[in-house]
Amino acid sequence: MCGITGSIDKRGVAKEDIDKMNEAIRHRGPDDDGILLRDTVGLGHRRLSIIDLASGHQPMKSADGAVWIVFNGEIYNYQELRSQLAGKYQFQTNSDTEVLLCMYLEKGEACLKELRGMFGFAIYDTRNEKLFAARDHLGQKPFYYWHHDNGIAFSSEIKALLALNSNLREMNLEALYEYFTVRIITPPRSMFKSIKKLPPAHYLTYQNGNLKIKSYWSLNYRDKIQASLPEAVDLLDKEFERSVKYHLISDVPVGSYLSGGVDSGLIVAKTAKLSENPINTFTGQVDYKGYGELPYAEQVSARYGTQNHVLKFKPSLIQSIADIMWHLDEPSDPLSVAMYYISSLAREHVKVVLGGDGGDELFGGYDRYYGNVYAKYLALIPASIRKHIIDKLLNLMPDGGWYQSSFHQLKWLNRISLHDGSERYAESLSYFYFSAQHSNGLYTEAFKKQIRHVDPTESIKHYFDSANADEVVDKMLNSDSMIRMPDHPVMISDRMTMAHGLEARSPFLDHKLAEFCAKLPVEYKVRGRTRRYIQLELAKRYLPHDVIFKKKQGFASPIAYILKDEYKTIFQTYLQRSRLVDLEILRPDFLQNLLNEHITGKADHGQRLWLIANAELWYRMYIEGETKESIRETLTQAAA
Repeated sequence: MCGITGSIDKRGVAKEDIDKMNEAIRHRGPDDDGILLRDTVGLGHRRLSIIDLASGHQPMKSADGAVWIVFNGEIYNYQELRSQLAGKYQFQTNSDTEVLLCMYLEKGEACLKELRGMFGFAIYDTRNEKLFAARDHLGQKPFYYWHHDNGIAFSSEIKALLALNSNLREMNLEALYEYFTVRIITPPRSMFKSIKKLPPAHYLTYQNGNLKIKSYWSLNYRDKIQASLPEAVDLLDKEFERSVKYHLISDVPVGSYLSGGVDSGLIVAKTAKLSENPINTFTGQVDYKGYGELPYAEQVSARYGTQNHVLKFKPSLIQSIADIMWHLDEPSDPLSVAMYYISSLAREHVKVVLGGDGGDELFGGYDRYYGNVYAKYLALIPASIRKHIIDKLLNLMPDGGWYQSSFHQLKWLNRISLHDGSERYAESLSYFYFSAQHSNGLYTEAFKKQIRHVDPTESIKHYFDSANADEVVDKMLNSDSMIRMPDHPVMISDRMTMAHGLEARSPFLDHKLAEFCAKLPVEYKVRGRTRRYIQLELAKRYLPHDVIFKKKQGFASPIAYILKDEYKTIFQTYLQRSRLVDLEILRPDFLQNLLNEHITGKADHGQRLWLIANAELWYRMYIEGETKESIRETLTQAAA
């Protein structure tokens, strides 16, 4: 795992420019750094050594010195690819980077069809003065770029591009609108007006001033496998084990998160089977009214003889929010808080850790998957009754606690039933944030004019509608796999682990496994209110009964309760004097009403206020230049 940087500029590239970019992402690669300068081209690299520790230095060149690469990620099938190329190329290292470079020399852009792994890389070919860069199938590794009149610059993180040119610190209002609506910022947008994000499963070429971006892969949910459930479980078992085996390839020890859930439990079960020695596992534990999954994690650890490390921590937003925001580059979600702390503790033991990202999107793990199906039946009631009678009656009911209460869910279900197709799915994702019912009051008329032609759910609907699928559940899974997952849990995992020089790998994000799961019949994934049906059948082979059938909690769940007072401190400190109000983006009366209702307990606006507070802090840090130390000091004083 590493960080890459680069700049192509017809005016020339200075060493100090690449130095500044590399230094901005030092945390991604504390073991080594390297630079290539060639007149108008500069490439930079920060390395976290995982494979071929001695000779994997980058930037790496071809044997004739004509082609150079900087690479972030892992090519898990590199040994097989190396065997295919052995007769044609004389390898100088044992690294997957050199194999990737030779695959390009052999097949050009078509090399992407051969790769199995996670990657963000850039190859500069001096033979035709062409840049070729790509991002992996499911967006595990990031790739940002800035295309300008004199060339192009790129990096694994936005902060490196800001180090190159501070004038890029200009807020993208469309991205802000999208973030408030669906809690994510989707490609090609970033929160910076001139900085773009390469979408998952896409590559770019830059030559003679021309930038081209193309897709190279997509999921196919048609042509379902013809197999009984037991037969399908057998096939899944083999595919999953193959993925885990690939993810264990490393020249340093590999550990695994063990949350006490099915995803991490299955990964640990397979890892233990494939490992010669007891593996290190890590369970995050926070003290909150007996809440936690440690008892379940201990059952799995005992069954497979792991060396389980219980990572106890007491999170503090007051102390960590500034650091978390800095590493994220863009406003995000409370999930980042838990991941930040557990990554720090896991790094004390290993350099590589396996996690369970992707299970929900492969097997249908979210309530909204069956909820959207139920909405189809609710829609049989005339719309006028649902809109003017049922909706008004439900609005008289209290929302309940911080997370989705029964009344929350009923209101959500009735609201999404008023839409169809991709519009329904987009509404189901935006309901708990700032969908139309709240956004009309939140934004000023001036801001509404600026974003009047923007559909903040366009990306979600695009992948829903373009899915090679017939069933609504498959369409939702495709949209989530290509949009929500890469830009929410996977993005957070990458930034929070890399903040501590830790490589995160996710066997469920193997694109071959994803292709197989796409072919599974919908009823093998979601049956009535039962989610992950086939995965639970697989889990019965490997995990204790209590682990499989306990209520899903999610590692970040207690954070909102533990930090309730700190949340209020942040809301009151930064939203009472909001820069977004000063910029005439948000209406002060609406914002104050949200704040008052939440603090007094009249209504639960925690999710919405978190979005605004994060955007507020981001603006002060990344646009106005307020330091992490200043934010931390302000919050410490406010909490005293």
